[in-house]
Amino acid sequence: MEQEVQTTVGGLRAVELYYRVIREISSGSTAFLQSQTRLNTPALGVMMPESFRDVSEITNQCISLFELELVQALEACAKFTEREIVFDWLSVYMPADYLKNPRAEYNIMGFCERFKVNTNKMCFALSAKLLEQSDGKAARTLLNLRNKGFHFMLTGFGSDSCPMMKLSEFDVDYVMLSPEVTQFLGRSERSDGAVKSIIDFVSELEAIPVADGVRSAKQAEQLYSFGCNYCAGALVGNYMSERYIRRKNEDQ
Repeated sequence: MEQEVQTTVGGLRAVELYYRVIREISSGSTAFLQSQTRLNTPALGVMMPESFRDVSEITNQCISLFELELVQALEACAKFTEREIVFDWLSVYMPADYLKNPRAEYNIMGFCERFKVNTNKMCFALSAKLLEQSDGKAARTLLNLRNKGFHFMLTGFGSDSCPMMKLSEFDVDYVMLSPEVTQFLGRSERSDGAVKSIIDFVSELEAIPVADGVRSAKQAEQLYSFGCNYCAGALVGNYMSERYIRRKNEDQ
């Protein structure tokens, strides 16, 4: 399959992916790598996701943007493997609407074959907008891609805008809790109980909880005691350019 994707704008990469580690709390080792996209624009300069995601999804530019991001993520995945960096998967943001694209499976498989990356090394990160999909198309495509070896992670779970009960309709592998959830730790017994209840809810749906916004070892230890064994945030490390991701004693 030959797919040509325009990857530059004015000599610069149209998108630039940065990466951060998601660690396993019990061992302290790197489990996954999560990407964050920065958009290079001729007029506005570098834009962060919060500045362009909503607009791109309203205008349907998110489809071509996703393929730009996927190409760069696959390139990075291959480089990290060559550097012998140990990680289970690398994530790239996928707009929920892409799952309704009739060529979604074909296109994604074609890109993986082109860059010679195994499907089980890629995870698609989805926002809570996934939970607004009600016609079943997105859920079916998600399941089909999971059956081909890809992973899926819902992000921002537990935020004020997230319809939590809708999670039961989508077979995601991982659920990243909103930093808002982590901020409740230590406020009171009731707030700690609420955090544990959210983790239990995710686990009972046979998804793996991942905590975001973790700033201290104390928070990580408490999350682990509640049944959450993966975390990201200031405690673990910030997003950095691909060239700075290097192996260090078999880890980053």
